[in-house]
Amino acid sequence: MGKARVSIVRARGYDYTEVSTAIQRSIKLTGGIEKLIKPGMRVFVKINHLSPASPAERGIVTHPVFVEAVLNLLKGTGASVTAGDDIDSGSGDGFQVSGLRHACSRAGIALINLKEAGFIEVSCRGKLLRKVYVSKAALDADVIVNLPKFKTHSLALFTGGVKNMYGMIPHGQRIRFHGEYPGPDNFSQVLTDIFSVVRPQFTVMDGVIAMEGEGPASGSLVKLGVILASADAVALDAVAARIIGLAPLDIYTTRYAAERGLGIGDPGSIEITGERLEDVMVTNFRLPAGATNILTRKAPRALSRRFLEKGTVRPRIIKSHCTACRECEKVCPASAISIIGETAEIDYQRCIRCLCCHEVCRFGAIITWRPFVGHLLDKLAGVWKRLMTATH
Repeated sequence: MGKARVSIVRARGYDYTEVSTAIQRSIKLTGGIEKLIKPGMRVFVKINHLSPASPAERGIVTHPVFVEAVLNLLKGTGASVTAGDDIDSGSGDGFQVSGLRHACSRAGIALINLKEAGFIEVSCRGKLLRKVYVSKAALDADVIVNLPKFKTHSLALFTGGVKNMYGMIPHGQRIRFHGEYPGPDNFSQVLTDIFSVVRPQFTVMDGVIAMEGEGPASGSLVKLGVILASADAVALDAVAARIIGLAPLDIYTTRYAAERGLGIGDPGSIEITGERLEDVMVTNFRLPAGATNILTRKAPRALSRRFLEKGTVRPRIIKSHCTACRECEKVCPASAISIIGETAEIDYQRCIRCLCCHEVCRFGAIITWRPFVGHLLDKLAGVWKRLMTATH
């Protein structure tokens, strides 16, 4: 496999003109899309939209202005363009809440909940999966354009181009996989299996406003002011990791995808165009509590695994913030959460620590926590991150 090219372009905020100009430049720096997309082709644009829905200002979804700018650019190629994601349709139009419905309407592009087009069972020669249901809208497309949001993830550490393809499978199957493969290692193998089946031909990442800490839905916003683009989603994720001070192959999905030849994860084989990496790197970027998984994987065998497991991240209910909305109860694959009285309760004997409940809570009522051993590991992981920043 040869070199991959990833562009980095600055954008200060979500002013449409500035974002559109930056996206056009980022794509041009990768070689353009004229050879990839021809008039009349069917293009599916995979946005990043979590359920339950939230306003764009929360930094959870690909920003509507960003999406609109990409859609208008793609329309200019003469292609037939559709955008979408698989979201919970039980509480009204989530796309309306996020502002993406209006953005796609302004661009004149159909925005679909993937449930509307249905799913098709396809074979998967993955490490863990043999069959998986995949969006028909994506399978019917000639080209898939991937628009992930730059965010941390409490279980997978980082959610980027590879992780965004998880939304191509049905909501119910995503919950089931969380239950069957709860650990970060196996769950990341599942993410890579799905990516191997439905790979995007081009990825543009919204890193104008990113999320640090306990992403992908409960973290803090941080202004990175960057847009990344590449025909190689794995290489793009690798560069994104370096921006926040991580060694690319410490991200499980990047490592596994690179090992399988699905993209390039080695920084030495990635050409960066546009801004210099050194000029956009940030310090003190807060990782999720699950970052201790990096330390666990690198720990010497002499260090008791039982000791490390005592630091496992777990969900915890903040009762004063709980609204009893039942979103956590509905999403829990282990049926470990119940609404008792006016707040949620977790049965830790059943809890598999997949952190799905933390991901869907929009009220800050479910946090991640660790016992003392976990806090110690967190400090050690911080030291490791600083060492990696210095050497990479």
